[in-house]
Amino acid sequence: MGERVRILVISYGSRAAAVIDALSRSENYDVRFYVVDKQRNPFNVKHAEKHVVIPDLDVERICDFVEVNKNEIDFGICCPEKPIIEGVRDVIENKTGVAMICPTKRYAIEGSKAMQRYLLVECCAEANPRFMVFPRVEYSNVREVKRAVWEFLDEIGNEVAVKPDKPAAGKGVGVWGDHFTSREQLFEHFLSISEGGSDVVIEEKMEGEESSFQAFCDGKRISVLPETRDYKRAFDADLGQNTGGMGSYKDNKDWLPFMEERDREKEERLVQKIFKRLRGDGSNEELRGMPFYVAFIHTDEGAKILEINSRPGDPEIQNVLPVLKNDFVDVCFRMIEGNLSRIECEARATVVTYAVPMDYGGYRVRYSGDRRVDLSGAYALQERYGDNLRIYPGSMELRADGYTYALGSRTVCTVGVGETIAEAREISLDGIRNIDGALWNREDIGAEHHIERSVRRMQRRAVSNQSAFGFS
Repeated sequence: MGERVRILVISYGSRAAAVIDALSRSENYDVRFYVVDKQRNPFNVKHAEKHVVIPDLDVERICDFVEVNKNEIDFGICCPEKPIIEGVRDVIENKTGVAMICPTKRYAIEGSKAMQRYLLVECCAEANPRFMVFPRVEYSNVREVKRAVWEFLDEIGNEVAVKPDKPAAGKGVGVWGDHFTSREQLFEHFLSISEGGSDVVIEEKMEGEESSFQAFCDGKRISVLPETRDYKRAFDADLGQNTGGMGSYKDNKDWLPFMEERDREKEERLVQKIFKRLRGDGSNEELRGMPFYVAFIHTDEGAKILEINSRPGDPEIQNVLPVLKNDFVDVCFRMIEGNLSRIECEARATVVTYAVPMDYGGYRVRYSGDRRVDLSGAYALQERYGDNLRIYPGSMELRADGYTYALGSRTVCTVGVGETIAEAREISLDGIRNIDGALWNREDIGAEHHIERSVRRMQRRAVSNQSAFGFS
């Protein structure tokens, strides 16, 4: 056994379980966990030396827990966005001296969609859609607001996305053709956001193939992780409402099947521009952690940025951590010390599939049946697959009766690891099929036909771009 290291993990969902799993596989350290959780996640309870439930993840209460244990904790990681936006790093570091791996409140960039757009104007306007921000308090009556919205739509067209400036956990975004088909319906959605207390961002609707870019940061440099593809829509064939993410895949190389290496390099150049704008000269340790989890969309006009987040992706980080070649504890120490080196991953594919409650994503209007979930069948499969199958409980709770129950959000994900996406997908789905409970899942995460469709679309865009610039 190596040196004993005690790590604080602020947790919500399967993402934190994947982080704990990666840290626990360290060959250089004897790792112990102090976990702050939204509920008694069975995975976290099993792995934690100390486990505390703070349902609202209140920053001050988290800090109280750290204060009591600060002499034992070597560093902390925050996985969910809410505490990061509310300044959990600032509070913990200032009051306890425990180093945190996440950006400070100042650099919790997902706290404002408007500020993201203004930042891109400054450093890489080519990745920005056309947009306008409508402050909630700027107009004295609805008629003035409507006139301003109509004028902007006259300028860019009706096909837009209407978003709350504030984080809304994937909810609140309305898209032309999906949520409204007339200006009056669009304006009703606009008012619902404004009356809810948020400024409103209207931006042009972008069509293309999406990819997720993630990078760790030590304040001096970013170290880029392999590309992933997330599935936001609830149902197969990308139908239904947007969700927190029903699954994702990565290929056995650093970019996706529908991308070329140059597409990934283009993304990195854009993110480096953002990083250098925020870092300034030298270094900026306030950016420590994962300040850039960037949702890209590859359009006829090139790569555009849908949004920027300041924490690991869920489910996208679950694709990466199981195949990390570096000791993840060492990676964390290097981020804190400011000497982060290149991150290396095994040349293997991974597929993440989520199982979710019956009333999640509009699958059922309501469900009043038993919510007990038994993961033992999936765990039994690990005897066959070994480390090629990972099971990460998310919105699940271990209760006093000894059973685990599904809560309201994404219940549990399985990660399949294989030589190809197809192999990884079968392992992931096998794990899902062996979970006992009233849950459902998408069947087409990483499916061959879905990937081939993306490849064809990107090829058409390449031909279209060549024609537009006079190439044959």
